[in-house]
Amino acid sequence: MTPQQIAATYDRIASFWSGGDFNPSNGIAQHWRALQFVREAEGQDLRKALDVGCGSSGRIIDLLLTEGFEVEGLDVSAAMVTLARERHPEVTFHQVDICTWELPERYDFISAWDSIWHAPLSEHEGILRKLCEGLKAGGVLIFTSGGVDEPGEIFNEMMGQPMYHAALGIPKLLEIVASQGCVCRHLEYDQHPELHVYLIVQKG
Repeated sequence: MTPQQIAATYDRIASFWSGGDFNPSNGIAQHWRALQFVREAEGQDLRKALDVGCGSSGRIIDLLLTEGFEVEGLDVSAAMVTLARERHPEVTFHQVDICTWELPERYDFISAWDSIWHAPLSEHEGILRKLCEGLKAGGVLIFTSGGVDEPGEIFNEMMGQPMYHAALGIPKLLEIVASQGCVCRHLEYDQHPELHVYLIVQKG
């Protein structure tokens, strides 16, 4: 599926993540773990963060604002961005495709939680390199991927809508991270037995 097709899928179901049926604690404990590394690396008061695939729930942006970050969000879905702006009118949001969007600056913290795996498999390496390059020295990136060893992609459904997921495989992810001058601080299968992993990486 193309990013535009993924956007159309999420446009149709965007309200789910801002409604009462979605668990707002999803991913929060993992982000708390990642934020500990930022605190160790940065001593300044004003820090900048980017939420890639921010969606409509606002939970990660809420956490980052509470922790004193100046936050930006981006999502390929226009409906998601509309709902996100309603929840956080003070935050800058970008309705863009991360495959082609150039980060306007470097950040202390970047989250890409359950988002970039929807991009075409051929784009994954470029996206991960872009996000690593978008970190300040000592900055931290948290992102999710499929917990597989080899590159692969699947087509399925979510809430009756067509969906796509892809993953480079853990060995390739670690290779890219290292080549970008970053260190993997944490890798965990956090939804075992599901093949869902998250990585915390830090710029050297």
